[in-house]
Amino acid sequence: MRPGLTAEAFSAFAGEAHRQGLVFTAAYDREGRCPGVASHRVLATSRGRLLFVDDLVTERERRSRGVGRLLMDELAARAARAGCVRVELDSGTANHGAHRFYHAWRMSISALHFAREVPGER
Repeated sequence: MRPGLTAEAFSAFAGEAHRQGLVFTAAYDREGRCPGVASHRVLATSRGRLLFVDDLVTERERRSRGVGRLLMDELAARAARAGCVRVELDSGTANHGAHRFYHAWRMSISALHFAREVPGER
């Protein structure tokens, strides 16, 4: 569902992120296919514990069919069980379809996320 991510790059990312607490949650249909995946982690912040959604993706042809809502509802239930006060995520400024979904899920825009590239060899 992330075509730019090779199997090798995914393995490297998933291994490191799992050690940092990242959890993957997949949705499956009746035929056993996976139309959507979410990844998240629980963070302790000065504003309370929160469940941070690192990624939420559904197959393009399965969007607006309840997969994202199913995943977000599951993450909200996990947040409640983990004693979190909020579910948070970042969304790219040009991702208007996702923004409509998050607003429909009654999320608010509560912050601006700033980023700066770190120069150096990689």
